[in-house]
Amino acid sequence: MQVNNNQAFDERAIFLAAVCGQTYVQFNHTDGAFTVPTGYSVTHIIQAKSLGRVWEPFGFIMESPQEIIIAFRGSSSTANWISNANATQKKYKYIKENCLTHRGFTNIYSSARSGILSALSRLSPGKRLYITGHSLGGALATLCAPDVAVHTAFNTPHLYTYGSPRAGDPAFAKACSRYVPNSYRIGNLFDAAVYVPPSIFIMPGRDKRYYYSHVQTFYPLSFQNGSVSLNHALSSYFRELSKLRPEFTKQLCASTPGFCPVVEELPQATRA
Repeated sequence: MQVNNNQAFDERAIFLAAVCGQTYVQFNHTDGAFTVPTGYSVTHIIQAKSLGRVWEPFGFIMESPQEIIIAFRGSSSTANWISNANATQKKYKYIKENCLTHRGFTNIYSSARSGILSALSRLSPGKRLYITGHSLGGALATLCAPDVAVHTAFNTPHLYTYGSPRAGDPAFAKACSRYVPNSYRIGNLFDAAVYVPPSIFIMPGRDKRYYYSHVQTFYPLSFQNGSVSLNHALSSYFRELSKLRPEFTKQLCASTPGFCPVVEELPQATRA
């Protein structure tokens, strides 16, 4: 398995996957606690309305002396949005181009938007900004990146997503590539989530068609871990990426105990 022969890319992808893992830790702890990597501090907790219209923690913004990271959480139930019929579209109103994005994902991002932009306005624009997310969080990160590029001083954000569904139509994908050229969509070829919504989505019982495209640039992984959930899990992505730079991963996990995702033991039949 090879994603990229660039060491800096590999290490950044591994690190941000671990960051994404902490968005789930944050959600699963009643007090919102999670592990912050050495050298970073949390500057904002992202609150957003879920697909069920309930306010929930959806990630965080943290910074170090050199950089800022916006990290979005995926859904607490993968099936909740993979099977969700609310894949109609609405206008993405944060850029000048006429484009459409997934209604459900856009509603979640829109509910968190003012808090995110306000938090960024208080941070140094001289720092490099990374925006990341896994699963539905990858779609939220994709919706956030061009908005941030246009409406904040951080006009060159770096986008890293893992197992992200499609977030918008071909016009949105094209615009996103223009506003966010440093965009890296990491996806497992055996992850069902990266194939939804389909390129042409037709609502059951209706004739209306909605068109979807992925954003660039795609970095494929290829692993089969024995189930739909394990092929999609953030821990599975982390496991696969860590094979690229095992020594870096070992040092990263040792430097901040509890920061790296817990990698589940695979069923015997799926081991290489």
